[in-house]
Amino acid sequence: MSGGDAGPRLRLAELVAALSLGVDLGFGQPMEHVLRQCLIALRLAERIGLDDEERVAVYYTALLVNVGCHSDAHEQAKWFGDDIALKAGKYRYEQRSLAGAVAAVRLIGSGNPPLHRFRVGLEFALGGFHEVDRMISGHAALAALLAGRLALPDSVRRAVAASYEQWDGRGWPGELKGEAVPIASRLAQLAEFIEVAHRLGGTAAATALAERRAGSQFDPRLAAVLCRDADTVLGELDAVHTWEAVIAAEPALGVWLGGEQFDQALLAVADFVDLKSPYTLGHARAVADLVDAAATGLGLAEDQRTQLHRAALLHGLGRLGVSNAIWDKPGPLGTGERERVRLQPYLTERMLCQSPTLAPLGAIAVQHRERLDGSGYPRGLTAPAISRWARILGTADAYRSMIEPRPHRGALTAPQAAAELRAEAAAGRLDAEAVTAVLAGAGHRVPRRTTGPAGLTGREIDVLRLLARGLSNKEIASRLVISPKTARNHVEHIYAKIDTSSRAGACLFALENGLLPQTEAATA
Repeated sequence: MSGGDAGPRLRLAELVAALSLGVDLGFGQPMEHVLRQCLIALRLAERIGLDDEERVAVYYTALLVNVGCHSDAHEQAKWFGDDIALKAGKYRYEQRSLAGAVAAVRLIGSGNPPLHRFRVGLEFALGGFHEVDRMISGHAALAALLAGRLALPDSVRRAVAASYEQWDGRGWPGELKGEAVPIASRLAQLAEFIEVAHRLGGTAAATALAERRAGSQFDPRLAAVLCRDADTVLGELDAVHTWEAVIAAEPALGVWLGGEQFDQALLAVADFVDLKSPYTLGHARAVADLVDAAATGLGLAEDQRTQLHRAALLHGLGRLGVSNAIWDKPGPLGTGERERVRLQPYLTERMLCQSPTLAPLGAIAVQHRERLDGSGYPRGLTAPAISRWARILGTADAYRSMIEPRPHRGALTAPQAAAELRAEAAAGRLDAEAVTAVLAGAGHRVPRRTTGPAGLTGREIDVLRLLARGLSNKEIASRLVISPKTARNHVEHIYAKIDTSSRAGACLFALENGLLPQTEAATA
């Protein structure tokens, strides 16, 4: 899997580790919960003498163990209201215990009126427990599928597929028990629960949990190793830089991805993230295709198109940290729910920022919901602070979202979506150049685009000429029959494109590039 391609290469461990941060959020856990459980699993693997090949399986199984658990978040939200609150309960109760079942039942229909909760409760009583069991078994199968798409060894796929089996045979799907459960599965499961117990209650709580569940959920031999050497296995977890420690701990030689392998790995992750809701299936790959077409139409260099394509594939990772009770809500969102939605791009950036290769993609993705007039999120940036790449990505995402169904509306037709985009550009919220390029990439007929120096559009050249003559934004708006806000946005775009911040700099640029011919100066 070593890439010999030119251009940036990605260490597979970084991509899987970044994805694990979203899994943390989906379980209501702090970021780096999965990374810490990976370190615990590796320390235990070292103490029982596993070789490098076996430790590779432990490493990736620990990182991927719960990666499929968001795939039926839509159904989880249907039954229990908040899918994240439901999954957070995993660590509070024994597996398959009566207390855990009672806690889950109490969540049925939560967030809805009493009559709705009663109706959902009846439906759940008729087949809900069986459906939940089926979903849990499916999570491990999906994680194994992702491992396959990432071209990980068969040992990883087998271990991930068995990661919910228990020592006593009462796990999911309940086909394996004891030594028949792969050692990597047993280590990953023990480490997962021990990490939570240690974080909440220290070493004493962790060893108590291991002793209590030894012989039932956990391999008694592994539990004994942990308890015997708990201070070393669990020591300094709070002191180490977790991300760097996990990336450095990858057994044997690191797996590097370049060129097409890089893109295929991102596409695999994007497809899995989009499984979170039936309303977003295929969204990331469709947005990536659209930004490809728009970037080509704009004449961007190949490396820029590649960077934008990759950012498009990863722009929705932060959705993992927001409940499907919000994403799939058929009615209007409340204030608190809207604030959760506004976090999505920020969470994407936080998931990607620790990887030197992925961080630049996060810097583009975090701005895709910003709007030129400052009305976007998460930071309310205005035009000068929003990159050209983010403007293209944001426009492509908006277009694709419009023509896809959502829980509160049906899909718009392509002409309706095009009209909406043009209205957003006219109102000064979306970049006009990006709108034209995206619509052209989507197959709409658009006016022939003429550009001048530094990529200035014809309208921007008109504005520049009036700006150079000393007209204010209000006067420019009046002369060109546009709104003052639109005129201001044009001026900000011009300054950004020609790399100046003053009217004098704009004047010099216009003179040097022949944008103020003598005939125009004479009529001024």
